[in-house]
Amino acid sequence: MNLRGNLDPDTAWEIMMLLNDINNRGTTVVVATHAKDIVDRMKKRVIQIEEGNIIRDDKKGGYNSEV
Repeated sequence: MNLRGNLDPDTAWEIMMLLNDINNRGTTVVVATHAKDIVDRMKKRVIQIEEGNIIRDDKKGGYNSEV
């Protein structure tokens, strides 16, 4: 089983949908995750940081978008 922050996948997705609703109402939401499936499904802005440097900033990115 693939858990996200000790959450089952359905609960993790429900929380992401709540955060998406908050974002759609005008509040900036920042999520740090390695959850590839969630990142790929959300198609939101992805900022990739390595060793303290921004190496990618895609407006509608996915987990494995080209750098």
